[in-house]
Amino acid sequence: MSLLTRTEHALSAHFDQAAGVGAPSRLVAAMRHAVFSGGARIRPQLCMAVATACGDDRPELTNAAAVALEFMHCASLVHDDMPAFDNADTRRGQPTVHKAFSEPLALLAGDGLIVMAYRVLLEAGAAHPDRLIRLMDNMTTGVGLPNGIVAGQAWECESSADLSQYQRAKTGALFVSATCAGALSCGHEPEPWAPLGSYLGEAYQVADDIRDVIADAASLGKPVGQDALLSRPSSAQALGLDGAIAHFDRLIEQAAESIPACSCRDMLRQLVQVEAERLVPKALCEGYFKTHPHTPMPSAPARQRLPH
Repeated sequence: MSLLTRTEHALSAHFDQAAGVGAPSRLVAAMRHAVFSGGARIRPQLCMAVATACGDDRPELTNAAAVALEFMHCASLVHDDMPAFDNADTRRGQPTVHKAFSEPLALLAGDGLIVMAYRVLLEAGAAHPDRLIRLMDNMTTGVGLPNGIVAGQAWECESSADLSQYQRAKTGALFVSATCAGALSCGHEPEPWAPLGSYLGEAYQVADDIRDVIADAASLGKPVGQDALLSRPSSAQALGLDGAIAHFDRLIEQAAESIPACSCRDMLRQLVQVEAERLVPKALCEGYFKTHPHTPMPSAPARQRLPH
């Protein structure tokens, strides 16, 4: 079974179990729309991949940890899309939750997914309390203060923000939680796996900044040009587009090199490589620079990817 298939099966099973019977039907539908409208599922796949490298002796706990992180991620997207923040009409090529179900239900759907994330992890971890405590702390670190995704969102409300700190919090923190959760679910120490999440998480945010400039709404599945419109910190603005692409490639290389020695190292490197090409396709970059000849193009080495 592929990591993606395992992720989708786990998400569906845990969502149905946690939603139960008798909840307001439109709220459940809004929450389901937030989770099952698409998405790369990179965070839960990372969690499962690291767990595989660590032996995955408690797959039910690994699945729950991965699902909980994805529910947290989806909740953050629901809130991020609302009029108070991005006021976005689409996400993953579908209407955003507040557009499809109303603002009140979007707010409640995001809140419901946060609570559901903790419930899923608590129920699966009851038989493994020693691992559960560390998994709960790990998830809370990735979501809350001072450096989790809530803090990352809040930096957009400040008059100024350090770009690196903003990116580490808004995107990187949950990636670190994902790689660490994979180790923790197996009873392993998480520290050796934190750099992979850190590098890949920062690369993910840099890629988002790049695509906000060079992609179109149809291919991106959400509005473009939002960073400039909302005056948000952006690698493309701070480094220039060519500098941002070169920075992205360096982060991808660092992510691959940071993977600890293990039997699954090649599989993990392949996962990193596939994500790099999905996030910032070489063809998309080359097409943009051809149609914008006055934009400096990155040097050839910066555009090279790791070997498959």
